[in-house]
Amino acid sequence: MLRETDDAETRAAKLQRIADALIDRVDRLEETRGSAWSMFQAAVALEQEAIARTRDLEKALADLSEKNRDLAVARAGAEEANRSKTRFLRAASHDLLQPLAAARLFLSALTDTQLDPLQRELTGRLAGAFESVEELMHAVLDISRLDSQRIEFHRKPVDLDKLFRRLAVEYAPMAEAGGLRLSFVPTSAVVDSDPTFLRRIAQNLISNAIKYTETGGVVVGVRRRRGRVWLEVHDSGPGIGKADRSRIFDEFQRAVPDGGPQGMGLGLSIVRRACTKLGHPIEVDSTPGRGTVFRVGLNAVDPAAGEGAGDAASPRGLRSRVVLIVENDAAMRRGYELMLGGSLGMVVRATGGTAEALAAMGQDDPPDVILADYNLDNGDTGIAAIRALRAAAGQPVPAVMVTAQRDARIARDCADEGVPLVEKPVGADELAAALLQATG
Repeated sequence: MLRETDDAETRAAKLQRIADALIDRVDRLEETRGSAWSMFQAAVALEQEAIARTRDLEKALADLSEKNRDLAVARAGAEEANRSKTRFLRAASHDLLQPLAAARLFLSALTDTQLDPLQRELTGRLAGAFESVEELMHAVLDISRLDSQRIEFHRKPVDLDKLFRRLAVEYAPMAEAGGLRLSFVPTSAVVDSDPTFLRRIAQNLISNAIKYTETGGVVVGVRRRRGRVWLEVHDSGPGIGKADRSRIFDEFQRAVPDGGPQGMGLGLSIVRRACTKLGHPIEVDSTPGRGTVFRVGLNAVDPAAGEGAGDAASPRGLRSRVVLIVENDAAMRRGYELMLGGSLGMVVRATGGTAEALAAMGQDDPPDVILADYNLDNGDTGIAAIRALRAAAGQPVPAVMVTAQRDARIARDCADEGVPLVEKPVGADELAAALLQATG
């Protein structure tokens, strides 16, 4: 601050300092204004960049939305195609399997007659051809069912020993034809599973083991370890290399050399699908040249709760028993008459529907067992026939249902009525086992 008493030199020094301070303040103001301008310019540039990037993002989102719509349309089309395939297979299965089932019955009846060597060879070759077609049909329908999102499982306690005895009857001829020993180790194990699909799993594993084993035999049994019951199928076949142990579970894959047993490579694919759906772990161990063992892990339940899987009593137990057949297809009726009345020695009454069956039963003369096809004429069904016949007889007459439809509703209805369900095409041994199961 200048004072009047300051001399000229002091005034000059003070003015110099004031001038320096003012210049310094001006410089700082200029620097601040320059920085703000730069920031303003940067902000404008960033805003323009943000606008450009927003436009790019909006375009990308629009493209993605369009692709999602296209994907949704494609997915809906694929799902509808899959549903159409399932509906077609379900609807066509009856018409496809009906003539095959009738042919199997006629062939079974023919085999029980006197044949010369050439005729026996021809019937053997026909039986092999029918078995191949049957195996293919069952495989395609099983895969269709297991791939369906609407598949229903009916889990219940399954007595493995009863299942083994039924499988022993079913696969003994196949093993004998190949010169193999087929052994089932008795067990007291009762497990939690769907009895129909567990049987299909065991059938595929046993069939594969017999098919690919040239000498020795196949042993089926149970081992308890790691808190589970393991259903095991051992064979003395050629074995499976490590590189093939995962591949064999894919469709149309076979780990055998050219010239070996022929197959479609679908059995193990069905096993894996069914085990995955049911939550049953599956393992395979093999030593090339020494054999293979497949294991399926099952949860044990109280043996007292065991649900019968079908006893394998002697078919002689059916001789002279009266069977009332309810089947609308004339060829199937004749096939049943020849097979049941011939090799099994049953007394057969064949009818085409509920009304005809009621008339054939007469008063106070119920049959020993009813054998009904599910699909009858004019909306009639085997379930309706069984209910009507039981009501007329005033007692729960034993019954067996035969169908070509893989339908959970039919399985539920049969379970409600306590009726064993057999899927077409049905062989003589399988039908005999079902009839024995129904009649106790």
